[in-house]
Amino acid sequence: MLHWRIIIGAGLIALLAALAWLDFHAARPGVYLAPLALVASLFAADEFVRLFRNGSQPMAGDATPARWEVVSGAVFVTLAASIPVLLGLEQVSVGPAVWLALALVLAMQIAVLMEMIRYTGPGVSTARLARTVLGISYVGGLLGFCVQLRAFGGDDGKWGMVALLSMIAVVKASDTGAYFTGRAIGKHKMTPLLSPGKTWQGAAGGFGAAVLAAALMLGPMARAMGCASDRGFTLWLAGCIVYALVVGIAGVVGDLAISLLKRDAQLKDSSAWLPGFGGVLDLLDSILFAAPVAYVLWICRVVGP
Repeated sequence: MLHWRIIIGAGLIALLAALAWLDFHAARPGVYLAPLALVASLFAADEFVRLFRNGSQPMAGDATPARWEVVSGAVFVTLAASIPVLLGLEQVSVGPAVWLALALVLAMQIAVLMEMIRYTGPGVSTARLARTVLGISYVGGLLGFCVQLRAFGGDDGKWGMVALLSMIAVVKASDTGAYFTGRAIGKHKMTPLLSPGKTWQGAAGGFGAAVLAAALMLGPMARAMGCASDRGFTLWLAGCIVYALVVGIAGVVGDLAISLLKRDAQLKDSSAWLPGFGGVLDLLDSILFAAPVAYVLWICRVVGP
């Protein structure tokens, strides 16, 4: 299975790199990466519903959310988050994050309305509604912040690309560093019930790799993309360390969050169409939780210009 992970991982990295290059040189930032986010939200939302369809139902009736509601809601929220980058920031009168917030509220209202329409008696409506809203928010809401990162920094899109790629690089470097460090010297389990393979030694190795990734992306790579920062070295380095630590921790929590849902559903992977990885949810788990955290750090100028 490791060889599949390497092959598919290399292919996915090449695809992301190609789309990022096209997007960076596009007349309007986001026109190549936003469709990728929409496709990811469609597959991830479908897998989210699968988790509940496989899990046990302790209550009378079926509290599994309707697939079309979760999938359409997640895609709708991701699309709404993409409006500023697809139309251009100069074409919208409110901040990019407002579109995401409004879409989440509207999707929740529609979910409540649909539950009213199908209501036949007490027992499952609240649980089904909670799972529907959770699926829409978990996939569409969190993935929408990846789009928000791409929209960061204005219409030229340069700093937005640095923001998005640095978040992904830090998260995946942390994952990779933790994996190899944990296999080499890992002894003390972090969460034996949720993820037996995670160790505190691995987490330390992951943090070291995350700092290196942050320094690379916010230093040489940022300058190569034409993003010059006026920060002094000490302030820049402190920002890299804080960014790597906080975003890396968020990524670990995201990984554990999907482990919680899968173990509750008694599934090893969210799906099986990506050998070595599982499904789209397994691929995005740490990124989903890290994206809003990274967004806050960028708008608070912990890192950036």
